[in-house]
Amino acid sequence: MTGDTQPRVVAGRLWAGGGATALVAALAAIVVVLIARGLFDVPVLAPEGKGAWGGVGTVAYAVGAAVVALAATGLLHLLLISTPRAKSFFVSIMLLVTAIAVVIPLGLDADRGARIATAAGNLLIGLVITSTLSGVAGAAVRARRPVR
Repeated sequence: MTGDTQPRVVAGRLWAGGGATALVAALAAIVVVLIARGLFDVPVLAPEGKGAWGGVGTVAYAVGAAVVALAATGLLHLLLISTPRAKSFFVSIMLLVTAIAVVIPLGLDADRGARIATAAGNLLIGLVITSTLSGVAGAAVRARRPVR
């Protein structure tokens, strides 16, 4: 009896979850913009074309969040097929990437409110992507039965 018990990644489930995560991330970005601009009258990202991303609008922010979620899904897939304790590494990497996305706007030459709103938005989106894909990872991995 051989003991091949390496987990099997169900790619279809992983990428379906990644697509759903991209949609959730895009919606979270829209909520961030609606709250910041609508409730607090504070622009998200750099106002008037200044800063690292220029005058990025709501749609671009949402699309960017979705693209980040899909890239994170690719990273998760790579880790699941190649790395022991892939979920732990994924969460660590994503938290560090999120920290970078939070710190960058804080260093821009823009209105303080815009910097804080953008940093808070990036934090929310990063945590949404990380937590959602972390759950998807558990659903996308199946244990292989030992070969007899």
